[in-house]
Amino acid sequence: MSGMTVGVLAVQGAVAEHIETLESTFSEVGVSGVGRRIVNPPDLDGIDALIIPGGESTTISKLIIARGLYDSIRDLAGSIPVLGTCAGAVVMSSGIVDDRGKVPRLLELMDMTVIRNAFGPQGESFEADVEVDWALVPEGAGMEEGPYHAVFIRAPVITEVGVGCTPMASHDGMTVMALQGRLLVTSFHPELGDDTRVHRLLLDMV
Repeated sequence: MSGMTVGVLAVQGAVAEHIETLESTFSEVGVSGVGRRIVNPPDLDGIDALIIPGGESTTISKLIIARGLYDSIRDLAGSIPVLGTCAGAVVMSSGIVDDRGKVPRLLELMDMTVIRNAFGPQGESFEADVEVDWALVPEGAGMEEGPYHAVFIRAPVITEVGVGCTPMASHDGMTVMALQGRLLVTSFHPELGDDTRVHRLLLDMV
């Protein structure tokens, strides 16, 4: 594996943190790679994977539409791995419980329904150890076992999954990580900790 380019949607949210974590992950796995900020459709050309970061899902959705990225991202998701974290998971979902139309248009990439801010407002953000079933995806079968220390900030949870969408981790009985093909989402922020296993899984899926 060499010369990898991972795009990070850079319209709003935790962009710099994902870029920094990608740089650490490339070094860990011995891959020559770069993180590329994605702002306009041409920026998507030639990327090997895409990250839709946490932030504010309504704003991210509006800017995806305004910048003409909606169709391009949906088309790419059929051929490259995509990771959505926190708000990115919301935008990748197919439905939101009790949203009242706040998010104008979901990407509808994954057959799942979510609840936004399921654990409360930002003041109730927290960290917790979650057990991830890495073996559910072939590329993650060799990942080190042990709890994943996760950072939850106004985090969503996944309430329902359809055929082909598989829960990978839960917290307090609620699904906080799921996989569908090469599409991966987390309710938590893997870019805010020292554990790079989520980003390594994304690279392994390329």
